[in-house]
Amino acid sequence: MNIPFTATQNPRKKPEDHNLSFGTQFTDHMFLMDYAPQKGWHDPRIVPYGDFSLPPSTAVLHYGQAIFEGLKAYRSKEGHIQLFRPKDNFERFNRSAKRMCIPELDTAFALQSLKELVRIEKDWVPSTRGTSLYIRPAIIATDPFLGVRASHTYRFFIILCPVGAYYAEGFNPVKIWVTKDYVRAVPGGVGEAKTAGNYAASLYASEEAQREGYTQVLWLDGKEHRYVEEVGSMNIFFVIDNTIVTPQLNGSILSGITRNTVLEMAKHKGLTVSERRISMDEICQAHKNGSLSEAFGSGTAAVISPVGTIRYGDEILTLREGKAGPISSMLFDEITGIQYGEKQDPFHWVEKI
Repeated sequence: MNIPFTATQNPRKKPEDHNLSFGTQFTDHMFLMDYAPQKGWHDPRIVPYGDFSLPPSTAVLHYGQAIFEGLKAYRSKEGHIQLFRPKDNFERFNRSAKRMCIPELDTAFALQSLKELVRIEKDWVPSTRGTSLYIRPAIIATDPFLGVRASHTYRFFIILCPVGAYYAEGFNPVKIWVTKDYVRAVPGGVGEAKTAGNYAASLYASEEAQREGYTQVLWLDGKEHRYVEEVGSMNIFFVIDNTIVTPQLNGSILSGITRNTVLEMAKHKGLTVSERRISMDEICQAHKNGSLSEAFGSGTAAVISPVGTIRYGDEILTLREGKAGPISSMLFDEITGIQYGEKQDPFHWVEKI
């Protein structure tokens, strides 16, 4: 399929790199494509960024049939623009689509469309270290119908957003709060899909954590409320007895692209990793006996985010006096070095545009 392009007549002012926040400023153009049973995915186009016109009865507004992804484009010192693991993102996108009864995409064409959009918007990719172009592909159900069933029609779109650091703390350690009262996902649910409802369900506990002075919520399993699963916007890792431990994927944990990147990089560096169930009781005991040396999260937005404080009920675990540890620092340097084209990429994660 060809991709027609309609240029904006009202270009936006591009923000300075030092004024970038996260998720608030968008580029001039977006990619759209629609689905109908008789046509399949059709009518791909790049058009000026703008509003959608949807009837109040649109299915996504009532039943939440929506999925999304998040990835980034980076500008190297030489001025090249490169994507980080985009094929993996679109493969996960299709897994989410299947779980949410949404027609799957041709991942090769989706990647081609993304690259064409980024080429058009190349001047929006910031160049300062620590900045990037955040990419948000999404699909929403568009049937004008009130009834609990899968939609017959859909819209796929990609929007772009120049961004700075996700957390105000930057790479400085964040504080996370373990909720005992709420759960993010349960076995057999949609926890491993990147679907809108998962994030809506997390908001109440996140607001509560922030009122208590914590950056993010650490979720426990939905059955026993004992085992660590993930943080609101990150997968979680602990370094215990010199082993990097992360919860195993179990159907209710998002299979993070950066999570996999951390595991592959750690093995490449000769570090020991373990994917298994890990309880908060074990974390607390490891903190008490000194075997818990650091903790950190991983995700597209922040890449690596050290954890300085964990609150679990009345217990407050402080790690490394609130400073980043050597393993999280090494992983951050190695992964971002590849993303910005400063280090060799033996894994073939980067795709240049």
